[in-house]
Amino acid sequence: MNTKIRAVIFDLDGVLVFTDRFHYQAWKKIADELKIPFDEQINNRLRGVSRMESLEIILEQYYGTPLSSTCKEALAEKKNGIYRELLTQMSSADVSDAVRDTLTQLKKKNCLLAVGSSSRNTRFILERVQLTDVFDAVADGTMISRSKPDPEVFLKAAELLKIAPGQCLVVEDADAGIEAGKRACMRTAAIGDAAAHGKADYILSSLTELLSILDDKKR
Repeated sequence: MNTKIRAVIFDLDGVLVFTDRFHYQAWKKIADELKIPFDEQINNRLRGVSRMESLEIILEQYYGTPLSSTCKEALAEKKNGIYRELLTQMSSADVSDAVRDTLTQLKKKNCLLAVGSSSRNTRFILERVQLTDVFDAVADGTMISRSKPDPEVFLKAAELLKIAPGQCLVVEDADAGIEAGKRACMRTAAIGDAAAHGKADYILSSLTELLSILDDKKR
């Protein structure tokens, strides 16, 4: 019998909020400056990976003079500046009622809640959408050296919650995140793009379905 789930760790982008359009706009501006082709298909490859790794993916189509590490860092920082400026458009309205209600109901079930995201902007986004006080722990890109599919961010979240990995359920919309959750020895629930691949323990069409998972006394 599986160990009872006592904590849920959420990815941020694509699960609780949707910032893909801002990432796309910021990276598109950088790619255009470098005269690199960039579209939604390439943007989808950036889901769940770090800023520098995202830049390396974009640079696969770059055929100009090789860029130094200093130049790459400057480009990544420039992208982040553009992205953060776009994020100021976000507000509490960017979190759906279904998401807020699900989080509230999970808290009522005495379930610990955490965010596990590779983004270094996680806390800024949580502040913009007024979710900061909902979570018992936040593990983000400022705390880790390896991004998903490495399990580091989820293991850090469990550490902050002071709970065993086996008692955690990871909610992700990216295959890299599902793999990271499994490598952390946590159960996984897929929503969005990741749900189509059938790699997770649970497949969700809506976050509200988490409530029935937690209600199952066998879990």
